[in-house]
Amino acid sequence: MQLMSEKGAAGGGLRERKKRATRAALAEAAVRLAAEHGADKVTVEAISAAAGVSVRTFFNYFDSRDDAFVVIDADAGARMRRAVLEAPAALSPLEALREAMAAELAEAEQQHELWRLHAEVLHASPHLLARGVGAHMAAEADLAEALAERLRATVGGATASGLYPRLLAAVAGAAVRTSVDHWSAHQQEAAFLDVFHEVFTLLAAGLPAPSA
Repeated sequence: MQLMSEKGAAGGGLRERKKRATRAALAEAAVRLAAEHGADKVTVEAISAAAGVSVRTFFNYFDSRDDAFVVIDADAGARMRRAVLEAPAALSPLEALREAMAAELAEAEQQHELWRLHAEVLHASPHLLARGVGAHMAAEADLAEALAERLRATVGGATASGLYPRLLAAVAGAAVRTSVDHWSAHQQEAAFLDVFHEVFTLLAAGLPAPSA
């Protein structure tokens, strides 16, 4: 899942916030048009018009039409990587990753409909789905490298660059998907972030079996 959160832009300047807002508007317009008409029938001109910008502006943010369908927020990975590296040293790698992801998911309840449409668009188009999987794997690898860098600064040695960072990044990604799926089916029972933190609490505890 590619994440999107305007709160992640809070620390940037006005120009950066405007750029992020324009990119988000283009991505949302692309996804909604594709969900309604099918991705193959949506043009760059239609996406640009729906977002209220020119075609030239579209290509300032995306290299191709398909990019607008696949990657909702290209900056999310960089923000999470930076948050992991800058998290307080007292936090464990799992805690640092949890906080970085929670910041990106702060508006998950408001973005849920768009995420659902995004998933539908990708699954309806095999080549877009393949690109989406590739983007997810690349983002996961980048996050694992950030975790490895954080570990090298604290424990050093081969342990920091071995299996643990890749496993942690992969497990955390699965935890986010589980949180979204569970909350989607039980929206009236708890807020999304409460579900998210419960999932990470279970991870931190080593996934103990539920008591009778």
